[in-house]
Amino acid sequence: MEKIIITGNKPLQGTIRVSGAKNAVLPILAASLLTTTSTKLLDVPRLADVEVICSVLAHLGAQITAKPGQLAITVPELSQTEAPYEYVRKMRASFLVMGPLLARAGRARISLPGGCAIGTRPIDLHLKGFAALGADIRYGSGYIEAWAKQLQGAKIYLDFPSVGATENIMMAAVLASGQTCIENAAEEPEIVDLANFLNAMGAQIKGAGTKVIRIDGVKELTGTTHAVIPDRIEAGTYLVAAAITRGSVVVENVINDHLKPVVAKLKEAGVDLEEDDNSIKVNCPGRVKGVDIKTLPYPGFPTDMQAQFMALMAVAEGTSIITETVFENRFMHVNELKRMGAKIKIEGRTAIVQGVKTLTGAQVKATDLRAGAAMILAGLAAAGETEVSNIYHIDRGYENLIEKLQAIGAEIKRVEEKELAQN
Repeated sequence: MEKIIITGNKPLQGTIRVSGAKNAVLPILAASLLTTTSTKLLDVPRLADVEVICSVLAHLGAQITAKPGQLAITVPELSQTEAPYEYVRKMRASFLVMGPLLARAGRARISLPGGCAIGTRPIDLHLKGFAALGADIRYGSGYIEAWAKQLQGAKIYLDFPSVGATENIMMAAVLASGQTCIENAAEEPEIVDLANFLNAMGAQIKGAGTKVIRIDGVKELTGTTHAVIPDRIEAGTYLVAAAITRGSVVVENVINDHLKPVVAKLKEAGVDLEEDDNSIKVNCPGRVKGVDIKTLPYPGFPTDMQAQFMALMAVAEGTSIITETVFENRFMHVNELKRMGAKIKIEGRTAIVQGVKTLTGAQVKATDLRAGAAMILAGLAAAGETEVSNIYHIDRGYENLIEKLQAIGAEIKRVEEKELAQN
């Protein structure tokens, strides 16, 4: 087992570059199943989750060639239509192959998903959408199976603007007969990126990025070359890293529009931010002020930035109220922050954070991907040494995180537990 060791209380200085978006590349990779011709993806981050979905695609018959930052995928024929438990248990996004398999092969058998254990995250919205398109759905022991001779366009209303359901239904509908209309669709930038990719392949999708998406089905799609958008959550994490260490950092390869709620809250907290065309400079010489946040679907404050922002508010001046409305059970990082001296009280879906002057290094664990990022941020700000375990969570969503932080002055390293025992 590996751990991350951080010696904190050092301002970060320099330039850090954001990688391609995890939450954009995963559905795009699933969508490569929709064509028999070759697809080339650029700005692909090297992440554990990308490796998992590539394993799923290879299992289904995909031929994948990898170069640094690039993937070429060809699926001349599907060898099977089942995504087994050994893959899906590692990552919920594996479920995103169901829509493409239904569209291309007319059948799919998928294990029930795994991934971060942060609340119920139901897949029923995906299945309701497939049923509306004419699929016959059956539940087995730990599996879901679906069949459809030919999917038919339909009007689908999502009870909640689920990102995964919007993506999965969109991918199923591109080869359906007639028009599909998804109402109360998720509006995240990653959905726009997927729609742009599908349209470049010959799909006819309008309205991605709004609450209503219309898809006119086409007979076939052809491969294309596509560059994945930058990761807005990775970018937000680095903005907070600069603020929490009272540093001066330029975050490069960002789309500023995607970061509006995070930038607005940092400015409200007193952080000096200068926005350029594709970069943001953070300058934060002093202690930030406490601000309240409420997570919401895009374009609201992202739930995937809640844990990192809580780490910042833990050392802010004053009291902050953080309300989590998107996922239940997403305060698992609170007890870890309290081990470092944070003063946080939970009341239902609300956390009341009373800022302290400094945190103290401690042994903590990453309870999920973004909580792991929050522990690293807290460690960067804390006095003394912080040891973060369960770091496989962090590898799921941040490319070369340790190396990137080292390059801007962080005293951080990854070590084997054996090395710790010897010291």
